Amino acid sequence: MKLQARLFFALCIVFMACKKEKQEQGTLLITFNNVVNGASLSLNTSSYTNSAGEAFTVSTFKYYISNITLTRLDNSQLQLPDGYYLVDESKPASKTIRIPAPKGEYRGFSFLVGVDSTRNVSGAQTDALDPVHGMFWSWNSGYIMARMEGTSPASGAAGQALTFHIGGFKGPYNAVRRVTLVSPISLTVNAERKPEVTVKADLYTWFSNPFQVKFQQTSTIHVPGKDAWRISENYSNMFRITDVTDL
Repeated sequence: MKLQARLFFALCIVFMACKKEKQEQGTLLITFNNVVNGASLSLNTSSYTNSAGEAFTVSTFKYYISNITLTRLDNSQLQLPDGYYLVDESKPASKTIRIPAPKGEYRGFSFLVGVDSTRNVSGAQTDALDPVHGMFWSWNSGYIMARMEGTSPASGAAGQALTFHIGGFKGPYNAVRRVTLVSPISLTVNAERKPEVTVKADLYTWFSNPFQVKFQQTSTIHVPGKDAWRISENYSNMFRITDVTDL
């Protein structure tokens, strides 16, 4: 009887601990605001100019956000469970992602732009990683990490097309990039408070920093390699926190 009582008491403690842990979960919202050199991104209608002075329009703009890590106030890192999100300018709802996060105070976060190597070698998958989104090449080449399409008078491709499908997850031309952002104020996450962070993603940097890309010379990228790697180096610099709202 004593043994049964002890077991019951132990189970109660475990149950209460699990319940408490569940109650101490919160949500962090991240909204991506896609722009071009500070101007709002408008698909198919607005014209923009790259750093080489070449005009262009944008018809498609998508990128993966994954492997999110929170940074505590003491700079220690908290790796969150696997999460893969496809930010698609043509789908406004996709630009805000809801991240389950433990209760706590955080000074920022980091994430991968792209899909990690493990998922790249796992074949076509579901949800955000479903090939239906047009972001998967093959088991060999894996996922397209980021995709931009449009037109430019400077392009020598048919129809003056711009087609930048950036991928590659191994070797010297790995296009997966980790981005770290620091919030101007601490992010308090708990059951009652859901901070929303607005992150500006500036497409202008794809073709300017640190490598200038001229459409007259490069208007199409469809395979992993040096050109794709350079674009990935550029777009790793496109993210900035512009606003934090404590909901």
